[in-house]
Amino acid sequence: MTGPVLSVQGLTLAAGAQPLVEDLSFDLFPGETLCIAGESGSGKSLTSLALMGLLPPGVKRRAGKISLAGQDVTALPERRMRRLRGDSIAMIFQEPMTSLNPVLTIGTQLVEAIRSHDPDADAPAAALAALRAVRLSQPDRRMRQYPHELSGGMRQRVMIAMALALRPQVLIADEPTTALDVTVQREVLDLLRDLQRETGTAIILITHDMGVVAEMADRVIVMQNGRMVEASPVAELFARPSQPYTQALLAAVPRMGDGGPPVALPLAEPIARLTEVSVNYDVQGGLLGRVTHRVHAVEQVSFDIAAGETFSLVGESGCGKSTIARAMTGLVPHRGRIEIAGHLVPPDGQSAPRALRREVQLVFQDPAAALNPRKPVGELVAEPLVIHGIGDRVQRRARAAELFDRVGLSRSQLDRYPHEFSGGQRQRICIARALALNPKLIIADESVSALDVSVQARVLALLAELKSELGVSYLFISHDMAVVENISDRIGIMYLGQMVEMGTRAQIFGNPRHPYTRRLIDAVPIPDPAYVRPPAPRMASDVPSPVWPVGQAPERIRLEDIGAGHLVAAGANG
Repeated sequence: MTGPVLSVQGLTLAAGAQPLVEDLSFDLFPGETLCIAGESGSGKSLTSLALMGLLPPGVKRRAGKISLAGQDVTALPERRMRRLRGDSIAMIFQEPMTSLNPVLTIGTQLVEAIRSHDPDADAPAAALAALRAVRLSQPDRRMRQYPHELSGGMRQRVMIAMALALRPQVLIADEPTTALDVTVQREVLDLLRDLQRETGTAIILITHDMGVVAEMADRVIVMQNGRMVEASPVAELFARPSQPYTQALLAAVPRMGDGGPPVALPLAEPIARLTEVSVNYDVQGGLLGRVTHRVHAVEQVSFDIAAGETFSLVGESGCGKSTIARAMTGLVPHRGRIEIAGHLVPPDGQSAPRALRREVQLVFQDPAAALNPRKPVGELVAEPLVIHGIGDRVQRRARAAELFDRVGLSRSQLDRYPHEFSGGQRQRICIARALALNPKLIIADESVSALDVSVQARVLALLAELKSELGVSYLFISHDMAVVENISDRIGIMYLGQMVEMGTRAQIFGNPRHPYTRRLIDAVPIPDPAYVRPPAPRMASDVPSPVWPVGQAPERIRLEDIGAGHLVAAGANG
């Protein structure tokens, strides 16, 4: 095919009288990767759903034409569109767990998708071949497993296998790596590139990560508020962005090497000190429900956090970062010693005193889930004061207003509800609530990973400003090495519940000693189309399990194990 495989002309989508996408036009050619970039609410995902004929109720196509291989699909009935989906055009959704049926095995779902388009095909063999094509380890075993038995990276590979099983002409990938660890993201992007090279499939990649755009795109469309504000080849867009919005979007991207000079910390007693901390969970089995195995979520971890310091914990999902946060706040039982601001955290995970809870506060990853939707945000920010019996109603209102000023929100917004704010504003509200009791330590658990890049930059700047003004310390939990470099004073690298490397920002990024640390740094997408990534060995085996038989202690992770064997394989399966 010499012409475009997909052509969109004057697409306009609206909900009632409210336009959501306006006059969007573009062409997609065979073997090409077109990235649609922009912040949340820009119309990227709605455009992809319109291409698939899957617009949500209440959203209508007001104008425009969508042609697939020369055929006008906007005029097709649903029965005909159902035949095209998967066969000619397929989609990988952002969250695979919501796209896979939890009560059917992976093999059943793949076979069902293949047979729906080709009843005479050898569907089990084709499904197995699809899993092998996406380099999923032990494909025969995965066919018999359910979605909950797979990691996030595995599930995303299953979605790619399902989308490519019938070799569609167009593949739409809607934020396919947003929720994945950086090493798993690297594997998924490499996989998409390899499969495109083998099959010639045209790809529409929807993302707000400009590093991913730089590495994957041939051409880029930048959208804002439902309109296309700029479209150009990727090299030209990064070298000479013509629109102020594009320039601001690129300027907000955290880049490796932008961390700045190291800051000397004052010699003072640590705000937090962890000594040989372990967190284990028992696994029951057999008819009698005996404890047969133990999950070693955290194993003998020690570190300090100084006053006014940002200490970052970095690692992939399941490495124990969030478990440490819960242990420090007295939410899970632990072994070892945890001391925060002179208070000893009880090891039972239940009886932490109120005085301790005043000194340490949490900011969670999802601000929408962390805020009660039935209460005004002013009450939510003042809630810690109510719990600890501080002040009367007037004083609490005044404190909430003061905190709103400090995090860059208006006092007039105190009586609004969480749904009336953007994601970045809701995260600011969560930060204001965390500051209500003047804590000495704030634990930020993936607090910016779900935010758009420009919103992320503003929240990170706010955290740095609050640290400078108030002297608060942070435990910053993340898997994004570029963000970590820009905010941290010291960094601890975790893998399978163990601390494998720890040092200052300059040490970790200037001279990483551990192979796993180097792997994390090397996997970060570089927002520069001219950057040539050096070749790295592909990951191809199972993740080592943190579950050990009762009475058998896990081995300490050694450098020689990681360089040559199981750790190199870990990122492939999440």
